[in-house]
Parts: sequence; C-alpha cells; structure tokens
Amino acid sequence: MGTAGAALTPGGPRVVALGGGHGLAATLTAVRSYASQVTAVVSVADDGGSSGRLRQAFGIPAPGDLRRCLVALGDPTSPWTGFFEHRFDAGELEGHALGNLVIAGLASATGDFAAALEEAGRLVGCAGRVLPASTVPVVLKADADGGPVEGQVNVSSAGRISAVSLVPPDAPAPPAALKAIATADQVVLGPGSLFTSVLAAAIVPEVTEALAATSAQTVYVCNLRPQLPETDDFDVGRPRACPGRPRRASRRGAVPPRRVGSGRLRRGGGRAAGGRRSRVWSRPRPVGGGAGGPGSDGLAGHNRTGGVGARTTTVRLEGERLGARSANRGRTTPA
Repeated sequence: MGTAGAALTPGGPRVVALGGGHGLAATLTAVRSYASQVTAVVSVADDGGSSGRLRQAFGIPAPGDLRRCLVALGDPTSPWTGFFEHRFDAGELEGHALGNLVIAGLASATGDFAAALEEAGRLVGCAGRVLPASTVPVVLKADADGGPVEGQVNVSSAGRISAVSLVPPDAPAPPAALKAIATADQVVLGPGSLFTSVLAAAIVPEVTEALAATSAQTVYVCNLRPQLPETDDFDVGRPRACPGRPRRASRRGAVPPRRVGSGRLRRGGGRAAGGRRSRVWSRPRPVGGGAGGPGSDGLAGHNRTGGVGARTTTVRLEGERLGARSANRGRTTPA
C-alpha cells in the first residue's frame, strides 16, 4: 500500500499499532508522523451498526474499525479518503459507511478479505498496512457483575467487567500481523476502550504470544480519564508533566494484558473451562491511590513479572496531540 502523497519518515522506526475504534485511528495519525513503516492490527469483534450488519450478512470480520485505520493512514489529497467516511442517511443503505461497503464488496468479489483490504488501501493511498487481529469473525464475551454477556455492543454497556474472552477461543491471526509484531521497533496499544478495543485485539491467542515475545519497545497509551464504571479503580501512577511533550509515567503503570499461568489471561490465572487454552483479560489490582486518588485519571493495569508488560512504557498524551479526547468519550459514530 502507499502513494507518494502518503509518505512516511525514512529512517524512522517500524511501528505496530494495536487496538480499535477512534483511539487506534488517532494513534495512527500520530505514528505516521515519525515511523518509516506502520502496521495496524485491528480488532474485528464489532457487532453493532454498519459493521454488525455486514458481518452478519457476509460472514466477514467487522470492517468498520479497519476502514477508520485505512482513512487515518490514507493520502489526505485523495478524494477516496473522504469518500470512505461518507455515511448514507436514507433507504436500505441508511447507516452504512461507504468504506465499509467497499471493503465488503471487494471481499465478496475477490473471495479474500486480506486482498480486499489491500485493494481498499490502494484506493485511499494508505501509507501503511492495515490488518485484522483475526482472520475470522470473532465474538467478544465478558464476565460482568450482572453475569456473562456476549457481543461487543453488550459488553460495552455491561458495567464492571472481571474478564473478557473471544469466541472462537483459537481464532487465528494473520501471519503478516505476527511478523510485523516480531520485527517491530515499537508496538503501541491504545488509547480507547480497554475492553472492546485494546483487549479485543490483544487477546487473540497468537497476537498475545507475539506481544509477549517481541523485543520491540511497547507503549501503552492511556485514556485521559476512567471509563466509569469499567475502569473506575484503575490507576497509571502519578505522571510527571513535561510541557509540550508526552507525559511519561513510571514503569509501574498500566500494562494490559497480563499473561497468567498456562496461557489464560484471567483474574487469578488458571486454565479455561474444559482445559482449552484461551486468552482472557484479568482485572488488575489498582496501583497507587485508586479511583479518585493521586494519578487516578487514566486506565491501569499492573505487571511486574514479564509477559506483555515486561518491556512496556506507559505514556499519557494530551488529547490535542493524539485525539484521545474523542477516544476517551467512547464511540460517537457507528462503525
């Protein structure tokens, strides 16, 4: 992918950005200003809006967040970059984004979802590569205070969550995504919803293993405030302000997800039901002051013992720099 109008930075780092929603698109907008290569690894668990309708109709991974990433990395001089975000407001196509329909149409015509994304990337002059976190549609599940819930839309409104997982539990990741993580100089996770964006991509089993194995610098971009009630007791420690620069927190900060036991990511560790290996997120213990306490204006995880967070630096970026304000407010437009 790529055109002359969407050039990156020669000699810059190779960067992989992982997540979904508005947060990942905002990260890509920032990353393209300093990276020589950019790969987006995107959650495809969305089951609402245009994405949900298309995945149900055609059996494809949800295209909405992939479209956002293509646009974020697209050539700003290409008319297609704007066209992809056009949303129909009447008739049978009401609610659909044109880019979603293009991706679905290309997937149907080629019979290859990865090839469809490549062609869509060429249309917008994409400066990097946009890949789904899994090659098949997945369903996000969560254990919440009110009981188990299924589907990203339901998870996003489930309240306090103790664990998340995917169905199928062994959803494969694209080999190109795993290679990009393995050869990256930097991996960036977030910002955005911890449960339905960041972890929905990170708990794909092969992605989790690739994140744990990579020698890249790993950066977790925190939201500027908690998502209540989901992350009300999360803390990134007391950041030190650096005027005009990203605010860098200590290495005690947020590190999702955490690798536990025999491969299951869950509060307390252990193996998935029936002995099947799976990936789930475990709710970490708060660090520092907790909700309302010192430094409690972001998400938190806690990891001192290796896994994904062993080489992780936590940063907090100003909303104007990385668009974290829109990401932190949640999804304002359907995918």
